[in-house]
Amino acid sequence: MKIALDVMGTDFGPKELVLGAVQAVQEFGCDIVLVGDEATIKDLLQKYGAAGNPHFTIKHASEVIDMHEHPGIAVKTKKDASIVVATDLLRTHKCDALVSSGSTGAAVAAALFHLGRIRGIERPSIATPIPSLTGTTVVLDSGAKVDAKPEHMVQSAVMGSVYAELMLGIKNPRVGLLNIGEEETKGNEQALATYPLLKQEKNINFIGNVEGRDINKGTVDVVVCDGFVGNVVLKFAEGLARAIMIMVKDAIMNGGVAAKLGGLLIKPALKKLGKRLDPAEYGGALLLGVKAPFFICHGSSKAKDIKSAIGVAVKCVKSDVVTRISELVIREE
Repeated sequence: MKIALDVMGTDFGPKELVLGAVQAVQEFGCDIVLVGDEATIKDLLQKYGAAGNPHFTIKHASEVIDMHEHPGIAVKTKKDASIVVATDLLRTHKCDALVSSGSTGAAVAAALFHLGRIRGIERPSIATPIPSLTGTTVVLDSGAKVDAKPEHMVQSAVMGSVYAELMLGIKNPRVGLLNIGEEETKGNEQALATYPLLKQEKNINFIGNVEGRDINKGTVDVVVCDGFVGNVVLKFAEGLARAIMIMVKDAIMNGGVAAKLGGLLIKPALKKLGKRLDPAEYGGALLLGVKAPFFICHGSSKAKDIKSAIGVAVKCVKSDVVTRISELVIREE
């Protein structure tokens, strides 16, 4: 199995991505094509003791798409950008999956223009796993496109169900429509138009409207919304998790001797909780609806995040998520 890794265009530069790739090879034993500036990649492989490792191949790319550039224009004009070159490796079946932590917009544009959508899918969605009291909840779309028609949200529900079943091992996953109340009559025009379509969709286990608090309660497995709402939910959840851990630590450190002694006793539990809330443990977000596994990570991803994302990409290829989605969509046509 071979994974394409775009090592350019991130907040921390190629060093964290190459290190994450080295760690992934050690843990998962996969082959990785490192896409980016060849000289930089060679130096980093040497630094991390992986020079000459047969699991690594370098594909030189002379251009980078920065976060401030217009994604669509940049993808069309920068033919040798790392994300474009990596996507072409996926399109030509030289790699089985792709991982990128550069511009999300550029990644989505490259996937649409150079890889293509699954036949019958009108709008791809980014599926993001979020920890809940009972395991994991999948939220989609979390940023592929800010607006969505009701038909697009139904397709997201079907794809999210496949993701939850094959990637998370959830049988007959519960699908909910994110709304401001549970009643069928609640919500804006988009929600009111989407609800009956989800209710009629035979390939999902639709349980009705769900509220934001249900995402973490574990009462729903797949939460459907448009990309604007989904991205706000994702960023809020990540920020809240970090804030809670910081507040707990501050309360212990500033609570006197008794609090510090108590902190020592619960330190293992806090570490376990921190790991459960750490986005790095869940890998990248999968862009569902395109013709091959395409993972998008935060621009601020460190080596641990990249290693996890590559591990999830390996699992995705083995689970054959893309084929399952294709079969369901073709069956409905």
